[in-house]
Amino acid sequence: MRLIVVGTGGMAKNHVEHFARIPGVEIVGAVDTDATRLTAFCDTFDIKQRFLSLDEALAWGEFDSVTNVTPDKAHNPTTLPLLAAGKHVLCEKPLAENYEKALEMTEAAERAGVVNMVNLTYRNVAQLQKAREMVISGEIGTVKHVEASYLQSWLVSKAWGDWRSESKWLWRLSTGHGSNGVLGDIGIHILDFAAYGAATDIDHVFARLKTFAKAPGERIGEYTLDANDSFSMSVDFANGALGVVHASRWATGHLNELKLRIYGERGGLEVNHSPNGSELRGCLGDDTETATWRVIEVPPVPTNYQRFADAVMNGSSQDPSFRHAANLQRVLDLAMVTEIERRELKV
Repeated sequence: MRLIVVGTGGMAKNHVEHFARIPGVEIVGAVDTDATRLTAFCDTFDIKQRFLSLDEALAWGEFDSVTNVTPDKAHNPTTLPLLAAGKHVLCEKPLAENYEKALEMTEAAERAGVVNMVNLTYRNVAQLQKAREMVISGEIGTVKHVEASYLQSWLVSKAWGDWRSESKWLWRLSTGHGSNGVLGDIGIHILDFAAYGAATDIDHVFARLKTFAKAPGERIGEYTLDANDSFSMSVDFANGALGVVHASRWATGHLNELKLRIYGERGGLEVNHSPNGSELRGCLGDDTETATWRVIEVPPVPTNYQRFADAVMNGSSQDPSFRHAANLQRVLDLAMVTEIERRELKV
């Protein structure tokens, strides 16, 4: 499998480090419009072929797969020509800025018949996959209620850097720079975490979004700080369960923490994921009478990177696909409409 990296910003380092460890994967090139960034990245990872445009890379053509790590608003215009050239694509999340563009990418990938996946990274959490297996096998009975949260603290902490002076954070606070706020950035992660873990799709949504004051005149340099910082969402699931989902960048004491609680008629499951690790707990069987929760040991699972490589090399298909990510984007788009119109919408 001959892979090129499109976009050499911060996340690209993670992609290359993962792919470099997979037998049979050869990283043969990289693309970026910033020559300085491209050179530094390729020198660091000893990547020979370097392109300042996607057209140059496509004209060279000596690759069969791509990991697309460009900014959100570039996903659609960079992925479409790759699909037209018959290349397999792993795209960073969200798939696109809106459902219309995500659907365009999905349909193009399906017409091309290529492997298409979206890097919803928390699919790599073995505890989440185990929880889904337990739900599907009926161990907690019919799911009735779901709680999910994604909490970050980078607006109140400098643990990851100072958002006031670093462009990698400031653009996430500005709609003019392609951000849909916390909803677009990590909302897709927590919606996938909830729906995948509970093994059921979301079919109704009502959301509230909030942008808090952060700077004089709500501007820092070229950035207007108008993207949402927090959201809360009430959802109905296709199986009839009720769900509550929320996320914030103001969650002091939570660097990057996802939590999922799934309650069924015969038991409950709880998945916790943070930089310190992951844990799955269950309240099952006789333990439901005493409200006793026990840790469930879970073996590792293949990462999205490994599964993408396997799919390309074996000619198989893997989730999360473009179609799945597009459907999640539809939920996110409708959530923004519900904030404006103050009414629930059917997905």
